[in-house]
Amino acid sequence: MSYADAYDELIAQTYDAVYTRLRDPSGDVAFYRDLAVESGGPVLELGCGTGRTLLPIARAGIACVGLDASPAMLRVLRTKSPDVEAVHGDMRAFELGSVFRLVTAPFRAFSHLLDVDAQLACLACVQRHLAPGGAFAFDVFDPRLDVLALGEIPESFPVIFEHQGREMRRWETVRFDATRQILRVTFRFDGGPPELTGMAEVQMRWFYRYEVEHLLARAGFGATTFHGGFDRRPWSAGGETVVVARV
Repeated sequence: MSYADAYDELIAQTYDAVYTRLRDPSGDVAFYRDLAVESGGPVLELGCGTGRTLLPIARAGIACVGLDASPAMLRVLRTKSPDVEAVHGDMRAFELGSVFRLVTAPFRAFSHLLDVDAQLACLACVQRHLAPGGAFAFDVFDPRLDVLALGEIPESFPVIFEHQGREMRRWETVRFDATRQILRVTFRFDGGPPELTGMAEVQMRWFYRYEVEHLLARAGFGATTFHGGFDRRPWSAGGETVVVARV
């Protein structure tokens, strides 16, 4: 299942309501906005989705462009902010004819690239679109081995959120494929209208810290900083892996 197929209307229409509950804006939103301001722009965001991290950059006065493979997610973004440039495209193969001081892939967008060929193709595109001295910033999760050993995390407590005046629930089941380093998250939505009731599946690759370092070196990136959180703390195993790689 491709990223564009996974992020269909079911996820797109409920995305903002769900992640307003799940993600602290003082974390990744502030981190990427501050990086954008420090860079001076322009900024390209890969996997921009509904604009959760892109729009705060635009509101900070930084020129920015968003790219996403999901038409449904981009429709939500354009409804929210028609003036922000949003491009339908594949992060493995895009050509925008511009260079940027900063390219970002927030909220584990890079993890949607499931194999090394796709990852290197994306990194090559990023390099072509970075100005000299520019940076690529992204985050992935560092897996906890005790959780991977479970093989599966079954449905437990749902995320409860409001959408168009109705209380909805999103349940999730997570299955781990240790051979391929891929997790499959199955979302089940209920409580909403018929068009927003059903199931969706997302596949993501997990990465180990030195795997990321070798990928970036193979792709030709230079100085790379690894943080253990969006507050720029030193990296340690079992949490966030937040990466800033320079050309």
